Amino acid sequence: MSRMGDVLAGFHAAWEFESDSVLIRFERGIRTPKLFQALGERRIPLEAIAGVTLTPGKRGTVVLRAEPRPGADPLMEAADGQLKEGCDPYRLVLPADKETLAEYYADELRAQLTQQGPAERFLVAAPEVPRAFKAYDAKASFDGRAVSFRWFWTGASSAKWKAGDQTFPVADLSGVEWRSPEVFEGYLRLLRGASPVDQAAPVDQDPASVMFGLGYGPVHESLPFAAAVLAAVRSAGGAAAVQLNSGRRDPGDVAERIRHLGELHSAGLVTDEEFSLKKAELLAEL
Repeated sequence: MSRMGDVLAGFHAAWEFESDSVLIRFERGIRTPKLFQALGERRIPLEAIAGVTLTPGKRGTVVLRAEPRPGADPLMEAADGQLKEGCDPYRLVLPADKETLAEYYADELRAQLTQQGPAERFLVAAPEVPRAFKAYDAKASFDGRAVSFRWFWTGASSAKWKAGDQTFPVADLSGVEWRSPEVFEGYLRLLRGASPVDQAAPVDQDPASVMFGLGYGPVHESLPFAAAVLAAVRSAGGAAAVQLNSGRRDPGDVAERIRHLGELHSAGLVTDEEFSLKKAELLAEL
């Protein structure tokens, strides 16, 4: 392998070659994609790489790309092929005059690769927790043990308001479904065991889902979030559920929710019985 610590710098990132991994450091410049800035740096073990390519890029550039093994990186698993080319963290764009140098490193990397098939476990570290982002209909939070959705009265459907704020222990989840906010009707859905009936519900009606939209759930916030949850779910591997103590709710928050519940009741979206029941539940949280 090349000398440990050798660095190949390109646009938006630099690759540092170690004996058993490649350390990718992303720039924080204003032109750097926000996802790269959010990731900061990532260490990619050589065993997580299936292959290396060097191809011509746009406008006098060449592109060095490491091909991650399927199942090796929670970020790429959560993305599920939806990332735009310019936001692919495994691409290093270089000026064309560095082609010979890039070719050398590509050959050196290829000589070290021994694994080709799908990885049995995640080999690349997941984004660190805690994490949170603002979706269209909720604030989503993840502390490493559970995912919480706190509904916004301006965006959440009456079905989600009726269900109330949600907390999902990692051990109760089987996966995460992320649909990029850069396509129509993006969302994040938590998958719960083998319950395809629940997961067939429309996203705006499913309390285990949050919706994206213009300015809500951007890739650089929601994708690392999804990757962190996915990695935690895989790591839990069906362990016993962790019981979380949510504590007492803020009285001002309860008052706001009762007020909104009253608006839904007045509009005929909530029955008298549902209004009384939900109001009692909220008051009991004080």
